[in-house]
Amino acid sequence: MLIVLTGIDGSGKTTAAEATVEAARRAGTKARLLRNYAGRRRMSLLGARLGVHLPARTADVIETAIRTFNVLNSHRRARKFHGLVVMDRHLHCQLALRGMHGLPRGRFLPWLIRTLPAPDLVIYLDIEPREAHARVLARGTDSERLEDLVSLRDAYESLPEFSGFTRIAAGGSPDEVLSRVQAVIAEAGGQRPEGCPAGPASSGPGLGAVPGN
Repeated sequence: MLIVLTGIDGSGKTTAAEATVEAARRAGTKARLLRNYAGRRRMSLLGARLGVHLPARTADVIETAIRTFNVLNSHRRARKFHGLVVMDRHLHCQLALRGMHGLPRGRFLPWLIRTLPAPDLVIYLDIEPREAHARVLARGTDSERLEDLVSLRDAYESLPEFSGFTRIAAGGSPDEVLSRVQAVIAEAGGQRPEGCPAGPASSGPGLGAVPGN
C-alpha cells in the first residue's frame, strides 16, 4: 500500500509520516518511510546566511530537479517493498509551490504524476495557516511568512489533483493526527490495524475523507 502525505509547511507531514510508519511496525506490519524533499529549507537557510535570495524561477528549477530525482528513486524503492510505504511529500508539493509563486504548472510534472504508479491515498494535512506559522516559528529551524502559507494553502486547493486527495484535520496533538491518518489508511485498506482507533476527521466537499514542504 502506497500513501503520500502532503500539506503546507507546518502541517506536520514529516511528524505524521514518521509516526505512521513507527506505529505500523509496532503492530507487526512491514512499513517503510520514503522522503521526497526538494532542499527548499536548506536553500532558504543558506540564502539567508549568505544574504542571497534566489529568484522564484531559479529556485523552482533547482527544487524540481531534486524533488523529481527523490520521487523517482522513492518509487523505485517502493516497487521492491511489500508492505506499507509512506511517502513524505511528492510532486504535488512542487506544483503547489509553483502556484504560490505564480509560476505555471508546466507539462512535465503533471505528466509524471499521471505516469508514475498512483498512490492508494494522497493525504492532505489540513491546518489553519496561523497555526502552521506558529509551529514553524516554534521549531526555530527556518522561517515562513504567514502570507506565503496562506498562498500555499490556496495553491494546494486549486490543484486539479486536489479533488482526489483525502483531507484530514492536522490540528491538535501528534497522537490525534496519527489516529486520523491511521483511520483513513485503514478504511482505504478495508481493515483497521491493531491499535488504530478511528479519530475525528473533517473533509472538504467531494474529498471523500473519513469524518480530518
